[in-house]
Amino acid sequence: MERRRKSVTENEPTRVPQASSHDHGHSHGLVDSSIKRSRAGLRAVGISLGVLGATALAQGAIFAYSNSVALLADLIHNVGDALTAVPLGIAFLLRSARAERIAGLFVVLAILISALVALYQSIVRLIDPQPLTHLWVLAGAGAIGFIGNEVAAYIRLRAGRRLKSPALVADGYHARTDGLVSLGVVLSAIAVTLGADIADPLIGLAITLVILRITWHSWQTIRTS
Repeated sequence: MERRRKSVTENEPTRVPQASSHDHGHSHGLVDSSIKRSRAGLRAVGISLGVLGATALAQGAIFAYSNSVALLADLIHNVGDALTAVPLGIAFLLRSARAERIAGLFVVLAILISALVALYQSIVRLIDPQPLTHLWVLAGAGAIGFIGNEVAAYIRLRAGRRLKSPALVADGYHARTDGLVSLGVVLSAIAVTLGADIADPLIGLAITLVILRITWHSWQTIRTS
């Protein structure tokens, strides 16, 4: 009897212990959390890139008609702001905290470069003033810039806070402040309409100062993260 029982036992297939449904779900939960964060970050970056890209295209078309340096300064900054989505997107794709911090530094660098370009263009227009045209269209471009940046800021700030990403939060505040800068373009159109042609390059210089201030605050956010 024992020999038969032993034979049956030996012939039975070896059973591999299976992970419990709780352990299985917990393990995949950790992986899914990282993947979900990456996808959420990429989605926020992609949508905001599309919004700012459309904003820049609309402003670029209007600049060709208005020839405003204030609009040009805002346009350059919006293009730079849109391009900061590239390193941020790469960082979320890699799911790396270090890559996110590096992306934040790229954000700061892009803001600084846009400030220097805007400064140069404003000085050139002070030396060699150019008449503005289509002033009401110019004011509309400023309004477009404000709306586009505010939408992008909302997307980035909401996602950045939820994902605890200092780089994305910094870029969100960057976009929000850019919206206020875009209102400077509206002010420029109004001032020139009232006869103050010199106001356009002066407002361009004021926008440059605002961008430099954004650069400093963005650097502080990334440095202390």
